Formats: sequence, structure tokens, C-alpha cells
Amino acid sequence: MLGVDDVAARLGSIGFRCRGCGACCRRVAEDSNLVLVSPAEVRAIMAATGMAWDKVAEPYPDFIDTGNGGKYTLAWCLRRTADACIFLRDGRCSIYAHRPWICRTYPFMLVDDDLGVSECPGLGAPLSPCDARDAAADLCRRQAAEAVEESGIRAVFHEASVPPGKRAVIDSEGVKVLDG
Repeated sequence: MLGVDDVAARLGSIGFRCRGCGACCRRVAEDSNLVLVSPAEVRAIMAATGMAWDKVAEPYPDFIDTGNGGKYTLAWCLRRTADACIFLRDGRCSIYAHRPWICRTYPFMLVDDDLGVSECPGLGAPLSPCDARDAAADLCRRQAAEAVEESGIRAVFHEASVPPGKRAVIDSEGVKVLDG
């Protein structure tokens, strides 16, 4: 696993400054703005907005057949309209202070010992050592949070049962059977 100093050095060499364009929040290709969220992130957004779970999050769109007519997926995503995240309003994030890890750290992500970089117009802009370190710390915290969520999903999955003919999301909190 990469340390904060290693990640900060890489971020500094790439450079980044958010332009506030909102392109990352808009759908430019199928599932281009798919934002995975953990149950804890959904609950934080619910607390901040007063919205219900099903108004904040939708199941990850790829379902796996159980063989008994049931289907499951292993993740939640922020809800979207036909062209953008539901929280993009007037070109700005309406839940900015409560935005999920994926949004906080975009366009970067840590995958094992590698730094992934998504396409973004803000890449290449000068990044101060202090800002690089802050961003690196966020990336490391995100990676740790994702590892905890994945471990939780694995633990639940081994005991999970999806009712015949139903669709469900299996997350770190359990099996959530979907309506309809």
C-alpha cells in the first residue's frame, strides 16, 4: 500500500486544480458519472439533506443472477437524472461538504500500489506541496474506507440469501431487498 508521502509526490508531479466545471458530475457516456457510495456515505447524505435512502442512492446497475430467479448487486450509487448526478444544481454540488470519497478525490484513485488518474480538465495545473499532501491523505483514507467496506461485504455475502424472484443489494450492513 502506498504511503501519503509517495502519493503526494506523484500528485505533485501530475498537478491538479479543480476548475469547478462539473464535467465529472455529468453523464457523457454510459455510466460515466456512476458514483459508488458506501452505506455510511448514504447515511451521511441522508442526515445532511433529510432525504430518504431511495432518493439518495440507487443500486449499482449490474446485477448477478442467483439461479433461483433472484438477482443481486454489491454496491450503491448516487442517484442520477438522465444527464447528471441529482446533487448537481446550477453547475455546483449541492452536498459538497458531505460528498462521497470518490467525489472528494476525483480525478484520482488508489488501486493497490498504483495511482489511477481519470480524464479531467483540471489535470496539469500546479499543485502546492501542502495541497498535494492533503489530497494524498484523502486518497489514503478513501482506500482504507473502501477496504473496510469490501471486508464487510465479504462477511455479509457468505451468509447472504436473496429471496427467489427478488432483487437485492448486498452491502456491509446486510441484504437489502428492493421493491419492484
